[in-house]
Amino acid sequence: MKADVIKLDAGKAGEVELNDAVFGLEPRADILHRVVRWQRARAQAGTHSVLGRSDVSYSTKKIYRQKGTGGARHGSRKAPIFRKGGVYKGPTPRSHAFDLPKKVRALGLKLALSAKAQSGKLVVLEAAELAEAKTAALAKVAKELGWKKVLIIDGAQVNENFAAAARNLDGVDILPSMGANVYDILKRDTLVITRAGVEALEARLA
Repeated sequence: MKADVIKLDAGKAGEVELNDAVFGLEPRADILHRVVRWQRARAQAGTHSVLGRSDVSYSTKKIYRQKGTGGARHGSRKAPIFRKGGVYKGPTPRSHAFDLPKKVRALGLKLALSAKAQSGKLVVLEAAELAEAKTAALAKVAKELGWKKVLIIDGAQVNENFAAAARNLDGVDILPSMGANVYDILKRDTLVITRAGVEALEARLA
């Protein structure tokens, strides 16, 4: 498929041929869901922790005699039944990550790119470059182009001035081509890819 290429001043810069194997697939919600769950699970800290019976600070002395009290038999104040006792089978630090085949991850990225292309929310940019690292200049460009929640994917390297200008701008994020991922693509309303980004993604995925 063909797509128009624009400049930052909204002027036209020709056309680019998009590979149908990357940008022309029929989106599948099940694959996208699997990949997003895999990404979010890897990002989860897993630092939740509670004190178990062996961790709480109490004396190990038997609290009262075994029989003759008229109450239940207990040997330790650390039992979960008591206030400030240890938690039974509570959460402990662990990794929430799980494996997902590389082919499924690659397919998920292609489906996310195709979904943006089919919905008309894919924009191809000639180059994401600024002469000066001015947030106000980039904010003006984003407003004129109608970008509110936008992800910009560049080539192997991101222009330093552009990245610095976007750093303090709410709703504008920029990634190199190797950082392109399903969650960030689906999270934003508009996906902007530079010419270099298109070439890099097609070389990586096609």
